[in-house]
Formats: sequence, C-alpha cells, structure tokens
Amino acid sequence: MKKGNLIVISGPSGVGKGTVVKALMQRHDKLRFSVSATTRAIRPGEVDGVNYYYITKERFEQMIANDELLEHARYVDNYYGTPAAPVDRLLEEGYDVILEIEVQGALQVKQRRPEAVLIFIAAPSFDELARRLRGRGDTAEDQILQRLETAHTEYSAATSYDYVVVNDYVDEAVDEILAILTAERLKANKQTQILKEANEYAVSPNV
Repeated sequence: MKKGNLIVISGPSGVGKGTVVKALMQRHDKLRFSVSATTRAIRPGEVDGVNYYYITKERFEQMIANDELLEHARYVDNYYGTPAAPVDRLLEEGYDVILEIEVQGALQVKQRRPEAVLIFIAAPSFDELARRLRGRGDTAEDQILQRLETAHTEYSAATSYDYVVVNDYVDEAVDEILAILTAERLKANKQTQILKEANEYAVSPNV
C-alpha cells in the first residue's frame, strides 16, 4: 500500500478555503480531513473527535514538550494544534490527509515534514477578496480592514508554498487540486517499488 500525501491548505479569510475543501472531500474518496486539538471549551452541537479533540491545557503543553504536534499556536489564551499520531496513522493506511490551517502553522508543518504539499488558495484579485469579505454582510468595516492587512502578510508567504490555486470558480479550483494530488502520487520518489522491481529484473532476469 502506498503511503498517502500530507496536504496543507491555507489562504486568507474570505478566499473560500472551506468551500473548496468541502467540495474536494466530496470528490476524493481517499482524502481524510485532519482534526485539530484545542484547549477551548466545547460548544453546544460540537462533538469531541469530530470538530476538535478537546483537551486540557496541561495535556496540550505535555504534547508540545513531547513533540507530538505537527504545528500549534495560541489564540486568546487557548491552544490549537494538529496531533501527529492520527495524521500519521491515516497516511500509513494510504489516505491523503488534508490540513486546513493558517500560514504560520503550515510553515511549521513544512519544517517538520518536508514532504508535505503546501497549497495556497488565492482570490482572483485583491479587490475580489475585499468584495467577498464585504459581501458577507456580517463583519464590521474595521474588522474587514484588519483581515485585508493580515491577507497582505499571508500573500507574501505564498512563495514558500508548493502551489498556488486561484479560487475563481470552486469546481475549477478543485480540479486543479485533484491534478496536484495525482501529480504528487506519480512522482518518481513515490514509485520506488515499481522502479526497484524493474531494476532487479534488469540485473537478474528470470524469464
């Protein structure tokens, strides 16, 4: 069984990451979504192990100390991070595993797992990104401006990613990500068994 690919998807608020990931999951039956861990309290309607792994601050800090996380960050007095063990188990089972995380976390994953495939989701233009944020109608203008300022910083980090996918139309963005996953699986360093068998036959043919 071939080991799966670790896929990291990031992009600024308003770019449509969640919509793209949801559509991608529906079209790729060997794709699994990574569940993050957090120290924040569980909210009504949430399910432990589905929305997050809800753990104590002490347990989270122990995981940091034991290097059990692919990435982590702290926001408003709560920790968030990606436990490595569930991800590694799925990868060994042959599934591609997708992490939808912020740029800071994505770069942490790349440092720990250089083989991870980083995909940055961008809007067709920065004007379109601003239009989408304002089009939601549920965010104050000062918060929109803050998110656009953050987006500038996130875009500057996109050159550290392996691929940039422009989300103009969701179906097209999903097609491009599926093409990336196919290309990654066909890389020569992922086809070691086939190449090994061919080399052994060339050295010692038995037919």
